[in-house]
Amino acid sequence: MIEAPDRPIAFAAHDHDRCAHDLLSQADTLAESRGARLTPVRRRALEILLEAHRALGAYEVLERLAQDGYGNQPPVAYRALDFLVEQGLAHRISRLNAFMACTHPSESHSPAFFICRDCNAVAEVSDQTARAAVADAADAIGFSVDRVAIEVTGLCPACQDRAA
Repeated sequence: MIEAPDRPIAFAAHDHDRCAHDLLSQADTLAESRGARLTPVRRRALEILLEAHRALGAYEVLERLAQDGYGNQPPVAYRALDFLVEQGLAHRISRLNAFMACTHPSESHSPAFFICRDCNAVAEVSDQTARAAVADAADAIGFSVDRVAIEVTGLCPACQDRAA
C-alpha cells in the first residue's frame, strides 16, 4: 500500500477503488499462505470494511451482511470480524467499539490510530516513535508491556479545511 509522503492513506487523496482492490488481493494471498479460509462471509465483511477508511460497528457490518443474504444474527458478523482481526486483516478500534480494515496487512505491526471526531475517518500509522516512548516509560518503572493500543482523536486534514 503506497501512502502519500506526508499523510497516511486514509487522509490522502488516492484512488480508493484501487486501494480496496489491492488490500483485498493482499488478504486473499495472506489467508492462503497461512492456511486460513477467507470464506464468502469473511471476504464480504472485509469488502464492507474496505469501502471507506473509517471504522464500522459490528452491527453496521451485520446489517450489510444481512442485506447480502448472509444472515442477521450477531454471531455472523462477530465471527467474521474476529477472524479478520486474528489474521491481521482488520483492527478493532476500542474507542469507537468498531472495526476497520488494516491498511498494512502484510506487515507485522502495532499501529497507532488517528480518529477524526467529525467524520470518523481513521488513519492507521505504523510509526514506531510512540511505541518506543511507551517502552521507555515502561522500562523506567519496571513495567512489562503486553500490548499497546494508541488511539488519538482530533480533526483530520479535510475536516480542518472545512472548519477554516
